[in-house]
Amino acid sequence: MLTAQETAIMHIRNKIAYGEFRPDDRIRQELVAAELNLSIVPVREALKMLEAEGLVIYRPHHGYQVARLNLKEFAEVNSIRGLLEGEAIARAIPRLTEEDFQKLYEAIQDCKVSASNNDIVALCDANHRFHFTLFEAADMPRLTNFIRMLWQITDPYRFLYYADPAHRHQINDEHDAIMQAARSGDVRLTSLLVDEHRINGITSLRRMLTDWVRPTE
Repeated sequence: MLTAQETAIMHIRNKIAYGEFRPDDRIRQELVAAELNLSIVPVREALKMLEAEGLVIYRPHHGYQVARLNLKEFAEVNSIRGLLEGEAIARAIPRLTEEDFQKLYEAIQDCKVSASNNDIVALCDANHRFHFTLFEAADMPRLTNFIRMLWQITDPYRFLYYADPAHRHQINDEHDAIMQAARSGDVRLTSLLVDEHRINGITSLRRMLTDWVRPTE
């Protein structure tokens, strides 16, 4: 059972991930507390944890708000992701089981259905399941948690990416190719395809982020 603080963390993360809280939006503690039927204290502690992760920032006299990355920060986060995800993939491929491949297949099918239905929330969930099925197969929980933290920082931008129908269909083709490479046991090809998948998203997002990302300072 989740503690009050954990419940608040999950609630705020979901609102950020699904675009209900956008970069620079102020997070009103009293409203979050009311939504969850909690006191202010666990919500405030949750926001402190999310601040430590880089997902929110605190501004004196303004309170907490969703963090907005500048282009340099955005590039740095994704560069670190590339390093960690490459290590996870290399360790995961030899360990993948038939159960894992079934999970990958189901996540791909859910992505396709969600894309067809323009259900971005469900698409984000399915995409997350696909990638973390791979990462978790590495059997390195700390590594997976570091990757998860980096994903959470960029979740609001991922939601923006999936809002474009062309991108929704592109990721389906890329997921298919990644699973086929993983099924063949080819670590190098799988890592290459995962890198291309991530870089394609980053390249597209950099063109879209005029309103959401600060110019590099």
